[in-house]
Amino acid sequence: MNRMKVDEEEYWHSSKCKAFTFDDEDDELSQLKESKRAVNSLRDIVDDDDDLEKFSWSGEPVGSISWSIRETASTNSTPEGSDLGLPKGSSSTASFPKQASSYSLSSFFKGRNKHGSFQSLSDALTDTGFKNYAPELRRPKAEYKDYDSIWSPKETVRRLQRGKVCSLERFQSLQEKLLLLDEAVAGHDGNVIIAVLVFLKRTLKKEILFQELELRQVALRHFIHFLKETGDQKLLLDLLRFLDRMEEVALTQYREHLTIQDAEKRKEFLKSCIGLPFSSEDSALVQDHYTLLERQIIIEANDKHLEAAGQTEIFRKHPRKASILNMPLVTTLFYSCFYHYNEAEGTFSSPANLKKTFKIPDKQYVLTALAARAKLRAWHDVDALFTTKNWLGYTKKKAPIGFHRVVEILQRNNAPVQILQEYVRLVEDVETKLNLAMKHKCHDVVIDTYKDLKDRLQLMAYRCKVDRGSPAEEKIDSILSNPQIRWKN
Repeated sequence: MNRMKVDEEEYWHSSKCKAFTFDDEDDELSQLKESKRAVNSLRDIVDDDDDLEKFSWSGEPVGSISWSIRETASTNSTPEGSDLGLPKGSSSTASFPKQASSYSLSSFFKGRNKHGSFQSLSDALTDTGFKNYAPELRRPKAEYKDYDSIWSPKETVRRLQRGKVCSLERFQSLQEKLLLLDEAVAGHDGNVIIAVLVFLKRTLKKEILFQELELRQVALRHFIHFLKETGDQKLLLDLLRFLDRMEEVALTQYREHLTIQDAEKRKEFLKSCIGLPFSSEDSALVQDHYTLLERQIIIEANDKHLEAAGQTEIFRKHPRKASILNMPLVTTLFYSCFYHYNEAEGTFSSPANLKKTFKIPDKQYVLTALAARAKLRAWHDVDALFTTKNWLGYTKKKAPIGFHRVVEILQRNNAPVQILQEYVRLVEDVETKLNLAMKHKCHDVVIDTYKDLKDRLQLMAYRCKVDRGSPAEEKIDSILSNPQIRWKN
């Protein structure tokens, strides 16, 4: 019997499962102590004790009045029906009565139930009507150092380069601000330079800012570009005048015409810009711009009236798709060649008048006029565009842009093969002529070129590419059977 009792005691002491004894602490109370110790140990992780504010398991700050009242009440109160005394026959090692625990693990994350007692863990998991309590820790103060810490200019620039938030307001003296700007320039980061310049623009008088920027060309270029991008025209003009850059002042003022939508007001503004201190070349361009807009206003008013009347054939067949106002010179010339090609040179809308007034080069004029007349399929006008007479009265065709480009433009406007063949023949380079003729199926040009070259093999090879029984095949056979031609191969 004694042997069995000894074995039983060894089993309970050696097993992972321990028997209940009054000497052991209450399981739930020990879990509570361990949880509190874990929370309090968090302050060892943080560098500064002040960075961590302690919270009780009810979500209230430790040390507050409500926390003190709650702790006092929980200490003095005991659950109903609990027996605080030790049972008879208890071990002599317990020298004082132990208070029964009124806490459970679930009670610290759930409120009390309607009867005033804490819920069990299973009730807490199934009950959704109670508010959850979870301890929340305050953010460490290290995160707020970006706003109130004092950084040197160099360190401030480094933090800005890394995308950190730091205030520049602490740099109050002119020396500190200029040192900050120099550090930003030395960092070669355009975003940081602009950030510092915006700060200086807001905190310095513009005269002082301009003087210091004049000594720092890199920062000056960034600042000028920033003002142009943000559209601060007034400050930009003041800066350019201070730097005595009068041509840039004139160009900056001239760019303001882009913001004026009304044609008449824009014309008057351009007229006022003529007297600005431009360079000689820019002054001529501004004058031409004013003259062009003046012409466009006249042409627009006249054509609008003709189109509304419906008496002009060209406007009936090809209604205008857009206004000509504020269009470039080349667009205006195309419009004039399309709607007013045969007008006398004395009219404002005449292509010849535009060419003479604005000194348009021959190549540009021929390209524009060819595109306009080919679009209308006015092949007679296209032919007349390249026909010239010499002093003896003989006519010949001449193209300042090259006939290979003439062929390309005509092909884009779906010119017939007969028209294309005429201009393909005029291409001087033989290889280019053959390539264009084969590309656009100008068979007569290919056959005549091989005949002139006396290349019998190439002509026989090309015979295989044309349609059987076509006029091109008959022409090739006639040439091959001609005994008077002395072939090279």
